[in-house]
Amino acid sequence: MGHRLPVYVKKIMIFLYILVLIVGFVGLVKGADLFVDGSAKIAGNLGVSGLIIGLTIVALGTSAPELAVSTTAALQGSNEIALSNVVGSNIFNLLGVLGFCAILSPLPVDKSALKRDFPISIANTILLLLLTCSGVLFSGEFTSHAMADNVGDVNRLTSGILLVLFLCYILYLIHTARKNPDEDPDRKKEPMKKCLLLLLIGVVLIIGGGQAVVYSAKKIARFFGMTETLIGLTVVALGTSLPELVTSLVAAKKGETDLAIGNAIGSNIFNLMFILGISSMIHPIGVNMASLCDMFILIGISVMTLIFASTSKKIGRLEGAVMVLVYAADVVFAILR
Repeated sequence: MGHRLPVYVKKIMIFLYILVLIVGFVGLVKGADLFVDGSAKIAGNLGVSGLIIGLTIVALGTSAPELAVSTTAALQGSNEIALSNVVGSNIFNLLGVLGFCAILSPLPVDKSALKRDFPISIANTILLLLLTCSGVLFSGEFTSHAMADNVGDVNRLTSGILLVLFLCYILYLIHTARKNPDEDPDRKKEPMKKCLLLLLIGVVLIIGGGQAVVYSAKKIARFFGMTETLIGLTVVALGTSLPELVTSLVAAKKGETDLAIGNAIGSNIFNLMFILGISSMIHPIGVNMASLCDMFILIGISVMTLIFASTSKKIGRLEGAVMVLVYAADVVFAILR
């Protein structure tokens, strides 16, 4: 009886969680608006393209919730949430973020994103798959494992490789930005202090709103009996990806399409190389059959998105709708398996 709450208390708690959820969404939307404005103005001041800003500053800011959730999960030994959060977020970034943005407004894709960032994101996922599960993949024994059994792990050696590659990628982006400045003589320059303040306030609102959404969503999900693994792959992954979604939608609406695409792809690269690298450096992360399956799904989705983006150098509304439907199917698959 001590653990059972009266029905009216449960209803009040659910109402409060829904209220927190709404407040979190408001913080996300307003924070994204300020964040996009600050990022676009910094890009103009520095003579750097929106794509580069999206791949770096915006991707780092919107990936902060994933970093917080995955590192906390690693410190607590909740390995399934740490890995499923990253993989689930990457799937949502590609299908949900880019899909919804394309439905709102067709997304032109910069050729450097097609030649550099999309392939790097796919190569990172394949590399992670090989580094963590090569023994099972090449032995052909994975069919004999139960879904919950570990088939590999993201150890500290793997995390070191991921972090070194991430550093090389960032240095390459800096080199590219210096080599190809994007000077626009008609763009009005804003005081850098004002830009940084907008950026800071935006990040605080995005992270705070994201955390409020994730906290309340987890409580509501647990109330309806969802498991921790399923919460990690769906609710937490969706919740921590809300900053990417809202920021990219706002960017697309403001005509900053390069920033929107850079944010989604850059966040995927940050998640796989930096966040997973930091998390597994803190505590090695076990890879079970469900996570292995999700990595294969992520690779397939990444290739599909690259094909959509390459066909006409843009992701159109129809392709965006297909991506959102594929994401819905993936969520259903995750719930049913």
